[in-house]
Amino acid sequence: MTTYAERQQEAALREEIVRVCRLMWEKGFVAASDGNVSVRLGDDRLLTTPSGLSKGFLSPSDVVMTDMDGKPVRLFYHGDKQLKPSSEILLHLEVYRQRPDVCAVVHAHPPLAIAFTIAGVSLAQCVLPEVVVNLGQVPTTAYATPATAEGPVVIRDLIRDHDALIIDRHGTVTVGPTLFDAYMKLEKVEHLAQVTLAARQLGRVGLLPPEEVRKLVEMRRKALGLPPEYQGPGCVHCGACGRETIGSTASSADASDEELVRRVAETVVRELSRQLS
Repeated sequence: MTTYAERQQEAALREEIVRVCRLMWEKGFVAASDGNVSVRLGDDRLLTTPSGLSKGFLSPSDVVMTDMDGKPVRLFYHGDKQLKPSSEILLHLEVYRQRPDVCAVVHAHPPLAIAFTIAGVSLAQCVLPEVVVNLGQVPTTAYATPATAEGPVVIRDLIRDHDALIIDRHGTVTVGPTLFDAYMKLEKVEHLAQVTLAARQLGRVGLLPPEEVRKLVEMRRKALGLPPEYQGPGCVHCGACGRETIGSTASSADASDEELVRRVAETVVRELSRQLS
């Protein structure tokens, strides 16, 4: 039997989930019934958004409670409709298995961050100082069929050392000690995508110099106690994280831009050929 304090905590977290989901919907980070949110409730329970409902119109009573295997602890209803946990519950459970320090998970579909994965352009580069300090790198995982057991597999290794990931063609996964912390990391990822896109449209993306990245990495390590290293595709290998330099920042960035131009040119040529044939 739950205590009064536990019931009060559950009620507050249900309200918080509804508020964050409303923010995600209002800012266009989710559409229709996309996206999902979960929060730890003690050691053996989760509160999670239900499957099939718009995140912009949830009520606290719509939030489903599950055990740490993702099974509802009792029946939950929206009108006459029985509610099920989020279809991405396996993704959330994998985060909690890998990260005992995490108390909340936000999975969203921010358009620009997803568009970068479709274009094959990584956001795992040191562009904005605030992102380097607060998020480190933002890697992109391999593709996984949504709402399947593939999702936990592609995030498993990266989520151990990163608080923000982008799943190829699918969306972001951000985590934190509180729900609002995880949500704010979502905002920061999409802001990074917006700034990077604007820079590309204006010319090219100028990366932070390695000496500045080193200072930011040290701030991240000392002030926040967070791991600075990034192990994955998209990094320009400037050596600022203590890794062996595999080429200068400028040459790596130029190569990335040249590859993007090449892909765009090939697409245009194919389309023109199709129209003329």
